Amino acid sequence: MLFHTWIFAAFFAVVFATYLAVKNTPLRLPLLLAASYVFYGCWSPNYLVLIVYATAVDYALVLLMARTRRRWLRRVLLLVSVSNNLALLGQFKYAWFLVDSVNAVLGWFGAGWEVAPPGLVWPIGVEHVSGAVNAAFEWLGLRTRLAPMGLMLPVGISFYTFQSMSYTIDYCRGQVEKEPSFLRFATFVSLFPQLVAGPIERAKNLLPQLRTPRQVRAIDVTDGMSMFVVGLFKKVALADYLALYVDKVYASPEGFGAPALILATMAFSWQIYFDFSGYTDMARGAARMMGFRLMLNFNNPYLATGLGDFWGRWHISLSTWFRDYVYIPLGGNRKGPARTYGHMLLTMLVSGLWHGAAWTFVIWGALHAAGRAATRELEATNFYRRRVPRIVKQALVFAFVSFAWIFFRARSLDDALLVAGRICTASWTDPRFPLLMAGLLASVWVYQFLHASRVRRLVQLAPVRVALVVLMLLYLALLPGGRSQPFIYFQF
Repeated sequence: MLFHTWIFAAFFAVVFATYLAVKNTPLRLPLLLAASYVFYGCWSPNYLVLIVYATAVDYALVLLMARTRRRWLRRVLLLVSVSNNLALLGQFKYAWFLVDSVNAVLGWFGAGWEVAPPGLVWPIGVEHVSGAVNAAFEWLGLRTRLAPMGLMLPVGISFYTFQSMSYTIDYCRGQVEKEPSFLRFATFVSLFPQLVAGPIERAKNLLPQLRTPRQVRAIDVTDGMSMFVVGLFKKVALADYLALYVDKVYASPEGFGAPALILATMAFSWQIYFDFSGYTDMARGAARMMGFRLMLNFNNPYLATGLGDFWGRWHISLSTWFRDYVYIPLGGNRKGPARTYGHMLLTMLVSGLWHGAAWTFVIWGALHAAGRAATRELEATNFYRRRVPRIVKQALVFAFVSFAWIFFRARSLDDALLVAGRICTASWTDPRFPLLMAGLLASVWVYQFLHASRVRRLVQLAPVRVALVVLMLLYLALLPGGRSQPFIYFQF
């Protein structure tokens, strides 16, 4: 159920109207949970088995933590929670990647045997629950059956496992209180606007909003609708349009020269930003209409003046997650420069692997780690902060980030290396250079610069905002129908 489809519009209209009617009654949480499970189950009923399993395990483990004062036992229970969530990710997201990598190493060494393809081994209870559900369906005389789980990649699993895991970690640290209501905790893990692609909410932000009925004011509805329309415009009018060229070039990069490859790479930089920030805007807008405030996830990342600044603006919920639960626990910057850079490298490698089970994503993370390590001291100097023009710093950051995106977007490592090499060495006589797309990218960048300047006050005036939303709606209404593109981050 994609945000930019009529089926979601109908779904949300029914849920929103019902929510307004019951939001001050005990039916509020059951409605939100049921709506979230219907939303998620539309992808596949099997997905519900996994999310209920992950939710129940973490909820039970925190209850057990609350019943003991022994710190070592709490840490053991926390280890069980982290291991269980990582095992879910490992089983459904990384099993084939690990097997293929091991077999590649064995083949390189000339070994005469290979590791067998993985089967479903964790969690054992998932298949048992599926079997129990099918038995119940049969007993009730229903023909519906859950298909075998297999090694599918459940949409959103990387997001809701991290969200649930952050709750157990924060509770063990004493940063949040135990949530006594399973219904409320299950709603926290699965709240449908941000379920499949974030933002990755923290318990201390979202759980308190679920404990008391939210006041839905007229400004919440209008601001929420405005955010949703902006996100819809980003996705349909910008991201999907850029995808037409990006997909064509990256499907067969060997057939294009340097100009087309550079433009496609720059177009992908904006495509992934509009795609992901568009989803976030729609998620925050839908939640805002119901009175919930989800965290800001993007803050004009391509206006960053350094790589550290970029990661403070890009996918903020994930970058702060890795900072709080990986980088700082490793030691952060408290153990000398060498250890700091090592912690930075490990964190970015894990971040790259989180995004995808392929070596291209690992290299993407390694590039950002190397870039951050190389520029960290420079960005702190007065020369860089005061002498280097802001636009030069922004252009350098955008160029580096776009180059790293090559490894993120390419279908294989060979394709990524081909694109990177040809950009630097190939002829600049390729005529396939769409000026319309180049103009679009330039205008988008100019708008971002204006939005961060003194002109921003004019853009924020109510008449200007209303006019922009109306123009976006007119454009979307007149836009010829085309193939709907899935959100890029659904694969993570």
